[in-house]
Amino acid sequence: MLLIPNHPSGDKALKHDCKRCPWCGTDPMYVRYHDEEWGVPIHDDRLLFEFLTLETFQAGLSWITVLRKREHFRTAFASFDANRVARFNNADLERLMLDSGIIRNRAKVRAAINNAQAFIRLQDEKGSFDNYIWNFVDGKPRVNHFKNQGEVPANTALSDQISADLKRRGFQFVGSTVIYSHMQATGMVNDHLVFCPRHRELQGSMGQ
Repeated sequence: MLLIPNHPSGDKALKHDCKRCPWCGTDPMYVRYHDEEWGVPIHDDRLLFEFLTLETFQAGLSWITVLRKREHFRTAFASFDANRVARFNNADLERLMLDSGIIRNRAKVRAAINNAQAFIRLQDEKGSFDNYIWNFVDGKPRVNHFKNQGEVPANTALSDQISADLKRRGFQFVGSTVIYSHMQATGMVNDHLVFCPRHRELQGSMGQ
């Protein structure tokens, strides 16, 4: 099972005429994200924090709910600057709970602030969150060769391991399914189906 992925942006959607992964359908926003972002390796800590935060807000919800609010989330959460979010106080919490542009779940908002603090601790310990998270795959994306959507897992033994380690380090709302979605979104795994043009393109761009 594949979680509906995240973070569409850019102006190059619909660039493939051939068959894509079926989860994006024909919605231009999903198609653009599929064609440009999903599965592309990300090593920028700000983007990694953005992806992780939005994925935690998705927990228990459909992705489209988060997707439609992505830009507003960026404004509400200081462009996903972990250092700024980590300093959010009770007044910020109440401000966010009144903001209809985001998902107003108090536990998830608290978790986002908490996770920013944990994120900074990891940066201090490992040099960057990028160093920490990519070490689980030895710095190289894992390429799967699934032929249909039903083969794509919702979580794996590795996402179980990463989830457990993040929880031990104080992160919240980081269950194994959320973490596998993060791995897919940030290119730690290439889960484009084998007939999808992006499967080949991403392998080629990484010299695989």
